[in-house]
Amino acid sequence: MNGEHVDAVVIGSGFGGSVAAYRLAQGGRSTVLLERGQAYPPGSFARTPYEMKRNFWEPKDSLYGLIDVRSFRKLEAVVAAGLGGGSLVYANVLLRKDERWFVHDDPVPGGGYENWPISRSELDPHYDAVEQFLAPQPSPYPQIAKSVALRDAAKALGLEVFSPPLAISFGADPNDPAPKQVLPTPEYGNLHGVTRLSCRLCGECDIGCNEGSKNTMDHTYLSAAKHHGADIRTLAKASAIVPLDGGGYEVGYLEYSQTADDSGRRTATRRKLRCDVVIVAAGALGSTELLLRNRVHLPALGPALGTRFSGNGDLMTFLMGAQVDTDSGRSRLIDGSYGPVITSSIRVPDGVDAAGRPGRGYYIQEAGFPEFINWLIEASTMHKSMARGARLAAELLQHRLRGRNESTISAEVARMVGEGRIGSSSLPLLGMGRDVPDGVISLRRGYLDVDWHTSTSMEYFNDLRETMRQMADVLHANFHDNPLWFTQRVVTVHPLGGLPMGRHDTEGVVDSWGQAFGHPGLFVLDGSSMPGPVGPNPALTIAALADRATERMLETAFGHPARSHTPQDQRRRRGEDEFEGAGLVSDDTGLLGAGPLTDSEDQFMGYDQDDDEPGDHGGSVEFTEQMKGWVTLGATDPVTGARRARALGHALMFELTITAPRMDSFTTEAMHQGSARGFVRSDLLGGDMDVERGWFNLFVDLGEAREMRYRLWLHDASGAPVTLYGFKTVRNDPGLDIWTDTSTLYTTLVRGHVHPDDQDGEVIGAGVLRIKPLDFARQLTTFRADGRAPLRSLWRFGKFFIGALWDVYGPGHRSRRAASSHA
Repeated sequence: MNGEHVDAVVIGSGFGGSVAAYRLAQGGRSTVLLERGQAYPPGSFARTPYEMKRNFWEPKDSLYGLIDVRSFRKLEAVVAAGLGGGSLVYANVLLRKDERWFVHDDPVPGGGYENWPISRSELDPHYDAVEQFLAPQPSPYPQIAKSVALRDAAKALGLEVFSPPLAISFGADPNDPAPKQVLPTPEYGNLHGVTRLSCRLCGECDIGCNEGSKNTMDHTYLSAAKHHGADIRTLAKASAIVPLDGGGYEVGYLEYSQTADDSGRRTATRRKLRCDVVIVAAGALGSTELLLRNRVHLPALGPALGTRFSGNGDLMTFLMGAQVDTDSGRSRLIDGSYGPVITSSIRVPDGVDAAGRPGRGYYIQEAGFPEFINWLIEASTMHKSMARGARLAAELLQHRLRGRNESTISAEVARMVGEGRIGSSSLPLLGMGRDVPDGVISLRRGYLDVDWHTSTSMEYFNDLRETMRQMADVLHANFHDNPLWFTQRVVTVHPLGGLPMGRHDTEGVVDSWGQAFGHPGLFVLDGSSMPGPVGPNPALTIAALADRATERMLETAFGHPARSHTPQDQRRRRGEDEFEGAGLVSDDTGLLGAGPLTDSEDQFMGYDQDDDEPGDHGGSVEFTEQMKGWVTLGATDPVTGARRARALGHALMFELTITAPRMDSFTTEAMHQGSARGFVRSDLLGGDMDVERGWFNLFVDLGEAREMRYRLWLHDASGAPVTLYGFKTVRNDPGLDIWTDTSTLYTTLVRGHVHPDDQDGEVIGAGVLRIKPLDFARQLTTFRADGRAPLRSLWRFGKFFIGALWDVYGPGHRSRRAASSHA
């Protein structure tokens, strides 16, 4: 069964994926959108502690919630998993990237330069289109206390301050704001089918809006995409992108069940579908990880894969305990929990701006918070609450002892509750801007890793923190860094880069239209394609780039008329399309794995260890071997590949248990064939991979030389079948080379699972592995034998091994070879 075929598959439902799905469906293209998370209609976002505990995304631990928290060596990142992507938890700000910040830097050591292959003028029409759809407007409540505080601080410091456009519905009529009004349903409908209400100024934008007041992608672009026939699938995590012969792609994904069992676990089924075009839009971390795990399928992805990462200069600090003035000690009411999360923005110019300011530019915005945070702040001062409670108890006791019949104690209880001064007079600040995009995303031991640190951007961060500190002084508040800053770590909610756009395949993974170099029909349309920081909040720029790319895609990327979107046609194209193939099983990582070998496969060498006859010296011998080295994709010559792999850091190692069966036949047959089991470790291929089937040949006679051969069947992280083939050539060349010959494995990676009896397939990678002396010493301690006479089996193996080496390197080897050849 070929399975379902559609025009386009969109992976991810954030700002890029939603825009792409809408434009393609509107353009008459059959479109399937895959979103790993769930749908969140108004009223379904977590609020209680019970709900919050389950509101995180980590399927291996039976968590399928909204928030995905990542921790790397010098960075924390918070992203979303849900229908609408990051729009569900962003702060609604839609700002255009500054015209002069589309920079063209020269390369610098460390790779921290950025080169934007597009301009602001090219994006402006698409900025217009997105703004028309999302209908942003500045906050209509200029007297909100935190807005006033930020404006006061900016004006005192002579900084530019403004009210940014917010994608929020403040009223049923945009010109008449009023909280909790029923919002009209747009002509394209509402995919949730739940009534939306206008903003009630609760400060809960970034934990999910239960009123439906935010104009998030599910309420806008995705509802419109569904109206035009797009097939939206939630709890569907993409894992494989496989080019098809003749064009197009096959997309594999893991489909989680819509309901969980009693333990909270969801069943997972592997599915696939085919398409002409794939749009990858799973975010900087998700999209980059997906393509890193599909390198075998997508060999043309160049050296820029994983590069140009940045956190968009994100930095959070806190202004605590603001006062009206320094003399009275009266707290200044800021009330960060009232109003949208962000209402005002300060812009500090960049060195490339006309203002001529040195350094890198940035924005500072107030970061409001939900009301329950105030209660947490009060609870953190429990000792004060307990003291107030003790005073209340003492007053009540005095009333009773003195016989006072005063039943009204409201004032006393009010004093016990406290004034909430800390929460009401404090304000988080969110900074963002032009940090240095020199981070690298890679796979490390099978897990995503980000190598990025603040050191190269320290001048930028110091400038940003100093401005925030000056704001604290103006507001007579105490300045506090994020606690992570003391270890030079930051938290980003705007991860960017990893699959950057560029002018050619050594500078970028995709071109300025988002299409991958070397893979026509594969597009990246999300934050991962940014070649550097956007500066302001990146949502609008990501959406505009997607709008621009899909407009061109509709003109150029499809070679056939648009497919029908009738339900009958969609059902006809759809089928039960689970991945076929023996041994493929489901897991919780979204990656294709392999099931255990069957009994017949386990005994593929054609012997059973328990059928030795009495007196037979045919027991097996096994030992464990570990080899390490450098292997990369895109090379066919092992030596060249190893040199390139070392420069790229593409290490590979394996640990194998080699079994040589029945010494009577193993030592006499021509191929001296045994089996190999164990694992291969390569971050290039996605981490640790079990050897599903392995062959080992010891000292195959080639005339003037002998050869040790290894053939291992693997599946990489995306499920692509790969054969690792390696050989050691044992030959008596001039000089002392016995150690080099017996410890050097020339290695190639071959597409597919190639049997020893078949012709070798397409070579997709190459390199060299070696045994280190210490590992060889350990290997000697691992020899084991079975059967009725294990010591004799070990002796026969050793005699064969030493004899073969003697035959090659010992005195008279050439005459023996000549005689053998003459005979």
